[in-house]
Amino acid sequence: MAVSDFRERVRAWLEDNLSGEFAGLRGLGGPGREHEAFEERIAWERHLATAGWNCLGWPKEHGGADASLEEQIIFHEEYARAEAPAKVSHLGQELLGPTLIAFGTPEQRRRFLPKIVAVDELWCQGYSEPDAGSDLAAVSTSARLDGDEWVLRGQKIWTSLAHVADWCFVLARTEPDSKRHHGLSYLLVPMKQPGIEVRPIRQLTGTSEFNEVFFDGARTARDMVVGAPGEGWRVAMGTLAFERGVATLGQQVGFRRELARLTKLAEANGATEDPAIAERISRAWMGLEVMRAHALRTLGSRTPGVAEVSKLVWANWHRSLGELAMTVRGAASMTGEDLDEWQRLYLFTRADTIYGGSNEIQRNVIAERVLGLPREVRP
Repeated sequence: MAVSDFRERVRAWLEDNLSGEFAGLRGLGGPGREHEAFEERIAWERHLATAGWNCLGWPKEHGGADASLEEQIIFHEEYARAEAPAKVSHLGQELLGPTLIAFGTPEQRRRFLPKIVAVDELWCQGYSEPDAGSDLAAVSTSARLDGDEWVLRGQKIWTSLAHVADWCFVLARTEPDSKRHHGLSYLLVPMKQPGIEVRPIRQLTGTSEFNEVFFDGARTARDMVVGAPGEGWRVAMGTLAFERGVATLGQQVGFRRELARLTKLAEANGATEDPAIAERISRAWMGLEVMRAHALRTLGSRTPGVAEVSKLVWANWHRSLGELAMTVRGAASMTGEDLDEWQRLYLFTRADTIYGGSNEIQRNVIAERVLGLPREVRP
């Protein structure tokens, strides 16, 4: 199928299906609004699965469509342009699924992949800890074998959607007294069991889509380790590589829509008459063009530093857009009992340069692994 035909097919399907019971879902569930129409969005994703639109890039034998990289880009762009709702199951579809395809056993793939495609099981990510955020190698959550089960003890934090997830992929220290990258294992842990406590974390936006998760004797089967025990760091890094894939092009469509709405607001309230604000809007537009060009040029690249540069580019751009929105709105940005879309954008984008690896960590990786500069002194 020609690329243009595929784009028209995707566009027509979304237009026909984001109607009726799903018409009210357009634009819902974005960052900081993951609570919106939760059950309805799950129903929408199961509708996508029935039509064969979930996990497009996966091999057909694992429930995907073997879609080309270009087709995947087109789908994510058109999905964003149609303002289709944010996906609830993205951690399973975009992160855990590809990880199991790359590193999992045949039994693990048969057990989990069909339910991820069908949106029958939801996943969360157990990486960050109070003392191991961007410095993931400092993980201290432990897992010890007790017969045919791993027993977990420790704490994870900033765990998105843990309060609704059925399973969690957890990076845990399985070798006592091991340090840093050594002795870690990548475990698949059921969330609905004794020994797991989930505590929501309230954000500046007033929502609570991420959580603290406490493991106190939680268990998972011995064979629920992805890769060999002790190889967790390699598997975890593989998962992070999948995190910055083709979906970023759809993300940029959303950024472009936000900028267009903000520009329209600035024109309506006279903010563009201020040359400084007009220049910032122009620079934001140029930044988007640079972001897209960089993404297209490096998509699929395994060159060291590419993912880190990409994260720095989009995170800083989006945070700056939130700041620009407050300037455009002026004094009105400081008032109101309920947050409007621009106040929510400003508050949530403060986190863009922290989650998924803070700016400082991204720059350290680029400096040390790409430029060959001396490693940062650590205590």
